[in-house]
Parts: sequence; C-alpha cells; structure tokens
Amino acid sequence: QLQLVESGGGLVQPGGSLRLSCAASGFFLDSYDIGWFRQAPGKEREGVSCISRRDFVHYVISVKGRFTISRDNAKNTVYLQMNSLKPEDTGVYYCAAKRASSRSPFCEYYGMDYWGKGALVTVPS
Repeated sequence: QLQLVESGGGLVQPGGSLRLSCAASGFFLDSYDIGWFRQAPGKEREGVSCISRRDFVHYVISVKGRFTISRDNAKNTVYLQMNSLKPEDTGVYYCAAKRASSRSPFCEYYGMDYWGKGALVTVPS
C-alpha cells in the first residue's frame, strides 16, 4: 500500500522548534518531488516548502529563513525543520509526493500524486 505518514507535530510555544517527518511506504521518495503544505483553521491549504528530486528547494516567504526542508533517501523520509515558530504557523501540516519531471529540476505545489493525513502543529498566541 502506497502511503505517506507525517509525524512530529505538537504544541510548542512561540519561538520554539519542531521537526516534522514524512515517511513513505510502498514507494521510494527519491523518484519524487515532495511538498509540505499546511492548512490553518478557517483557511485554505497552502504550499509551504518543497524539495525536488534533484534537491532544489523552495520556501514561501512567510517561512523562509525559519524552516528547512531536507530528505534522507536511505530512510525514505523527508523532514521539515521548523524554528522560531509563530502563532500564525498553527495548522495541520501535510506532506505530498509528486513523481518528478524529467524536464524540470524544480518542485511545484500542484499535481501531487500522494498525500499524507496530516500532523497538527499548534503555536499558541
């Protein structure tokens, strides 16, 4: 069964850190671009960060300099290190995988093939 499982969410005070993990089973992440998305209460889901198969990374401006995405292909896992967390970072965080394009080295936030069920991150105000 092909699936992605997020872990590492929780409650953290402003300024704190969390590391989210996205573990794949049934397929190998090294053939995929991976995106992290989040959905804040009452808002639409948004892309936060992505990493391509060729390790191109992208961050939305609201997390740039605070979040770091990385992959460990040996563990078939992608991580999102989140530092200096703010209340506006609160939400359910999802990882998603998209089969990598042979034409582009970049990652994107649409057309994802597989989704995890999400991990809740809460940063109280």
